[in-house]
Amino acid sequence: MTAAHKEPPLSLYIHIPWCVAKCPYCDFHSLPRPGPLPETPYVRAVIDDLAHNQDVLAGRTVASIFLGGGTPSLFSEAAIAEMLAGVERHATLAGDCEITLEANPGTLESGRFRAFREAGVTRLSLGVQSLHDPALRALGRIHDAHTARSAMEAAAGAGFRSFNIDLMYGLPGQTVAQALADVRGALSVQPPHLSLYELTIEAHTAFAHNPPPLPAEDERLAIEDAVTEAACTAGYERYEISAYARPGHRCVHNLNYWRFGDYLGLGSGAHSKLTGPAGVSRPVRIADPARYMADEGRVATCRRLSEGDVLFEFLLNALRLTEGFSEELLRARTGHDFASLDRLWAQAVEQGLLQREQDRMRTTPLGRRFLDSLLTDFLTNADTVSAKAS
Repeated sequence: MTAAHKEPPLSLYIHIPWCVAKCPYCDFHSLPRPGPLPETPYVRAVIDDLAHNQDVLAGRTVASIFLGGGTPSLFSEAAIAEMLAGVERHATLAGDCEITLEANPGTLESGRFRAFREAGVTRLSLGVQSLHDPALRALGRIHDAHTARSAMEAAAGAGFRSFNIDLMYGLPGQTVAQALADVRGALSVQPPHLSLYELTIEAHTAFAHNPPPLPAEDERLAIEDAVTEAACTAGYERYEISAYARPGHRCVHNLNYWRFGDYLGLGSGAHSKLTGPAGVSRPVRIADPARYMADEGRVATCRRLSEGDVLFEFLLNALRLTEGFSEELLRARTGHDFASLDRLWAQAVEQGLLQREQDRMRTTPLGRRFLDSLLTDFLTNADTVSAKAS
């Protein structure tokens, strides 16, 4: 069975790689700030990159823009305004286009939140991570709890259409009580959106080379249950494994990822996922900002996905959603229907990890808890099932 070629919704991701300091758990492409930032040449390079991708943009409306990093809020509000103006010159934006800027707590940055909104940003995502000073030190964060609280209050008062607070749990030495205190502290400013991420040790990070003492498995599960209950009791819907929102405030950009939509990544090291007549490709921009700005061939690599890759990546994303996915979406993104994949997930359904409800497949609460194991099994079998279904 061949994958469908209908173009999915399109988003833009713009990567700004610089940070004040690299966090020991971070596996994203980020670089220490090299003194003054090259704002003007970098913004011009991003806009030029976009201008040379009219084949991707033609006839399509951009539903969301996400400025990630790194720490994008290190850029001035003038640079962000120039970048967004450049995007509008070359792309057709939806009337309600969600434009998110990632920011970290800090006196300088939080004082400029309103200016970022005036520059065109509609949604702020604030990387608080914890409101407990020892935990912040263990995570290598450069802000303290007092600064984090001030930044949350500034975000709440800056007039954004929506804003998100990022918290992490399962931190070194963390107890259930400390994790709950973090969640309740964040909820005190009534964010429309809350992200609760479990700390995981990723390869090629400082923590991978020198792992911190993390809570035991039973304690970690107790922490996860406690923070989930606290957010849901406060009126937030857990619509994705790590994402909680008040009605009307789900993240449009991340939903496009999880529904296996398309996104064009701009900026050094940015990844894309694009659908064309020949199938799904994943271009990656060159990681070195100097070479990216000099336009020394901005695309470093471009990988064409096999049918098995497409199927696995769809499941990798869509099964994170509490609502799961419909047969219609599965067919549109992969060319498969439920019947063609019975062999792939029959055992998971029998084990109570997946459940089918009419035209929808989703993970059960047990399946969400063991999603990594479930996906590992799918990765092993996706190519084989795709080949037999063709």
